[in-house]
Amino acid sequence: QAELGVNEHHQNEVVSYMRFARFKRGMCLKTVDSCFQDLKDSRLVEETFTVDEVIDMLDGLQSVLHSEVESELINTTYTNVLLLRQLFSQAEKWYLKLQTDVSDLENRELLDQVAEFERSEYTSSNKKSTTDPIKPKLAPLNEGGSELLNKTVARLQEENEKLKIRLRTIETQATAALDEKSKLEKSLRDLQMIQGDQKNNANQDITELENKVAALKSQFEKTLDDTTANQKFLEEDLITTKHDLLKVQDQLSTAEKELEKKFQQTSAYRNMKEILTKKNEQIKDLRRRLSK
Repeated sequence: QAELGVNEHHQNEVVSYMRFARFKRGMCLKTVDSCFQDLKDSRLVEETFTVDEVIDMLDGLQSVLHSEVESELINTTYTNVLLLRQLFSQAEKWYLKLQTDVSDLENRELLDQVAEFERSEYTSSNKKSTTDPIKPKLAPLNEGGSELLNKTVARLQEENEKLKIRLRTIETQATAALDEKSKLEKSLRDLQMIQGDQKNNANQDITELENKVAALKSQFEKTLDDTTANQKFLEEDLITTKHDLLKVQDQLSTAEKELEKKFQQTSAYRNMKEILTKKNEQIKDLRRRLSK
């Protein structure tokens, strides 16, 4: 049996449309046959005809056939447009943009493949109709790919929340380190003011104060260096965390695109409204949280 390179569900949809097209084609051929039969019944009642009479009959037949064929071709075009409209409407609900390649519509190799598929399907359908008149039920739609992508999105959302919590923690630590640095600088200024006020005291007091100030300054500088190093580490960790957050957001965007690709391999004909409502709410919630 010839295959069209699509999954089983989509192939069944193609078969359904081809049966509809075969029926319409049969009706058109019956109309053409009817035109010829009407001509035979209404005009071919004599044994001999003049050239003008034959030309008149053929012109009339041509006019009728031209009108019938034109009407059928126009109707076929409109039918195909409605079919494309159904597909595009479903794609737009998933925020997808489908593309078509009109040049493939005249690809002889692909057309022969479709013809072979129709012949094989028609033959197999005739065999099935003679052996089993009951139509088989379609298999349930496989949503495994979408479920996997949904789990991936949920996992990325969880990682995103963890990174946000970590970012807030680091920002709190950085703020605390800056406050500590400010307190130490204020202590140093206070000690310097005390040192200036005690310049007139005894040499021993001055020496003790100078030693005390030197010790405090040394301790402050050490603490300041430690605080600066800690602050630099926190700033680097903060930058890294922000990069991780951007990476997770990019992965979320990639997962949404993967959902768009997966839609071309799956279908949600019967439960589309319920699924779309849930997915749209999840995407809107995700975007609100990412924007915050």
